[in-house]
Amino acid sequence: MPAVARVLTQLGNMPVREFLARYWQRRPALIRRALPGFASPFTAETLFELSLRDEVESRLIDRARGRWRLRHGPLPRAAIPSRKRAGWTLLVQGVDLHLQAGADLLARFRFLPDARLDDLMVSYASDGGGVGPHVDSYDVLLLQAYGKRRWSIQRKPDPACVPGLPLRQLARFVPQREWVLEPGDLLYLPPGVAHDGVAVGECITCSIGFRTPAWADLAAACNELQENNDSRTTPRDEAIVPSSHPARVTARMVEQAQQALQRRRPTRTQIAQALLQQASEPKPRVVFEPPARAMAPARFADALQLRGARSDRRTRMLYWDRILAVNGELVPLLQTEQRRVLKIFADRRTLHAQRKLPAALLSLLYEWYSAGWIHLQ
Repeated sequence: MPAVARVLTQLGNMPVREFLARYWQRRPALIRRALPGFASPFTAETLFELSLRDEVESRLIDRARGRWRLRHGPLPRAAIPSRKRAGWTLLVQGVDLHLQAGADLLARFRFLPDARLDDLMVSYASDGGGVGPHVDSYDVLLLQAYGKRRWSIQRKPDPACVPGLPLRQLARFVPQREWVLEPGDLLYLPPGVAHDGVAVGECITCSIGFRTPAWADLAAACNELQENNDSRTTPRDEAIVPSSHPARVTARMVEQAQQALQRRRPTRTQIAQALLQQASEPKPRVVFEPPARAMAPARFADALQLRGARSDRRTRMLYWDRILAVNGELVPLLQTEQRRVLKIFADRRTLHAQRKLPAALLSLLYEWYSAGWIHLQ
């Protein structure tokens, strides 16, 4: 049974509360020894092995003879350069989805909401390796895991990019600050801050990325929820008269359209439902693994109430008020006690053994168990 990772309350000598109040989405922060004594749970070979797998998203970025090259995984083993060769890097996305050590590390940053935490990217770089100066549209925490990396930043960069490259690199990057990070050091960058990280010798860097809601997708999801509950009415023409201007749209038609759109404004509940669905949606490459030999429902109920359960590390479970969503699906209406149990499950990612769980809740948990979303302890 995996141990539950302890959420950080301090980043080095700085309380998390102070970090959020002073720096989060405001300005960059370098925190030396943010995780004192931190040793990388990942090796270069582990990352190389992950990059060979179909279900793992990875990129190999190489700068040979002054020319940038990008190759997407899965990679053949022969494509990975020698570690002695300078100027290349391997980036592996979603390490938290594939390695328990990755899930445990990401869980330490759950002082931020799960709806905002995206994934853990881990990169290996040979001496001089990096991806060039660039800008991210989301917050990022850069934790040095092994070796050293030199970071340069620019607060308000020129957005123009170098044409003809396979990467979005800034054409006129002018560094304003520069640091060399060592294991356990953490660099926080808000959205829009340009940065360039270059390995000083071999190094491994962990990048904790954050989701930002896609507002257009959220609006579409709200619209879909309304479509499911829409009682369609056909607009009626009132006091229509012969027109001498057939190409003209009448004021009445504009008024009817305005009234229809005003009626279709999503409610607070519909917005919350759409947001929960979007924020709990797993990554496209995520595949859950149902149990090889699933228990019968009655046996599962006995085992659950005796042993408890835990979320699969790929499961995303979120809630707001009375609404819950798991892996992009809204949970059917539940009674107060059932909601209470599931909210605790979502926050702790574990469900302790307890007697007398309601039959409806046992049935729901059995569905999740059968789908591989949760596991018995």
